[in-house]
Amino acid sequence: MSVMPAVSGVSGTTGVPGVPGASAGLPSAPGASGTSGASGEAGDIPAPLAAGARLFPALAAVYRAQLSRARVARIPLLFVATFQSIGIMILMRGVVDGGSEARSVVAGSSVLVVAFVALNLLAQYFGQLRASGGLDHYATLPVPPSAVVLGAAAAYASFTVPGTIVTAVMGSVLFQLPMTHLWILLAVIPLSGAALAGLGAVLGLLAPRQELATLCGQLGMSAALLLGVLPADRMPQVVSYARDLLPSTYGVEALARTFDGQPDWWVVCADLGVCAGVAVVSLAAATWAYRRAAVR
Repeated sequence: MSVMPAVSGVSGTTGVPGVPGASAGLPSAPGASGTSGASGEAGDIPAPLAAGARLFPALAAVYRAQLSRARVARIPLLFVATFQSIGIMILMRGVVDGGSEARSVVAGSSVLVVAFVALNLLAQYFGQLRASGGLDHYATLPVPPSAVVLGAAAAYASFTVPGTIVTAVMGSVLFQLPMTHLWILLAVIPLSGAALAGLGAVLGLLAPRQELATLCGQLGMSAALLLGVLPADRMPQVVSYARDLLPSTYGVEALARTFDGQPDWWVVCADLGVCAGVAVVSLAAATWAYRRAAVR
């Protein structure tokens, strides 16, 4: 009978004041201990998210992905752009004999390859990406928006390198221009490509419909064709103002000046500097347009 009070008095304690039952090896009910409620609250706290990717590693990853994805689909179009530019030079050979006009035709036809891929195709790509909901995929990735825009622009601009070099070499042979300073293409291609790619991305991301993005890309390439290939001194004054607003104009001017016997390198560097400034502005505008399109 004396055991009964001891058994019935066990309620989380051993009967000894100040000694918890858990310390004596007795099991305790859930929530009997004061620490169990705290541990439950701690378990409800969500784990912190991983840090976002840095700009340059994310840019390299997007660049490699875009380059491998677009290689098969874009290479035939690159051949089309190259043959188109070479055909234009052959047609202009019957009209232009030489001099500054020949330099403008060769330089404009070479940069036209860049405009076809970096402006026209990139506008179509971002327009299709927005229409199909592909921007939602990139929005879920921990990459900066600038990495997506720069990676896609760099990948599309990379496809223009072979066609631009082939066009410039064949144009120099066709119009009997010196090829001594064709190394300037190493600066003209990336700067013109970045400026036109940023413009193409803006057109594709801001166009309300995919068809309008394709139309804007085609119009932009047509502007690069008419305002870049045709000699500037034969254009009306009003059209020359529009030519100055086209980003590829300064790349065309820089390349055309290098066909001289003694190029004015200060002017060439000034043209490339303007092209670089336009590239920075257009890529910044493309990043803003990407953020705007991704949140809608």
